[in-house]
Amino acid sequence: MITKTAAIIGGVGGLILAFVIFQLANTLWLLPAARNEGRDIYIAVQAVADRKAELERKGDDATLQTLTDYDLCVAGLRGNRMPIDPCDQLRGAGEE
Repeated sequence: MITKTAAIIGGVGGLILAFVIFQLANTLWLLPAARNEGRDIYIAVQAVADRKAELERKGDDATLQTLTDYDLCVAGLRGNRMPIDPCDQLRGAGEE
């Protein structure tokens, strides 16, 4: 016959054993797989962001190559909230 004490000791022992087994499974199998999956997702997201930035940069380069020296000067100075008076000397400089 099983006494209450033996049942309690068996139940607690079983819980501790189950906890140890699940922790071992997490440490050896689940966590490394999740870490690798997370790393793969991060690399994929970074690659997409890099490609998007490259395409935007190519579009900006194409736009900048079509601007005259005067327009480039004006865009740069206006972007920095500076007066565009120094750009006046570039007006018509490429037409000579």
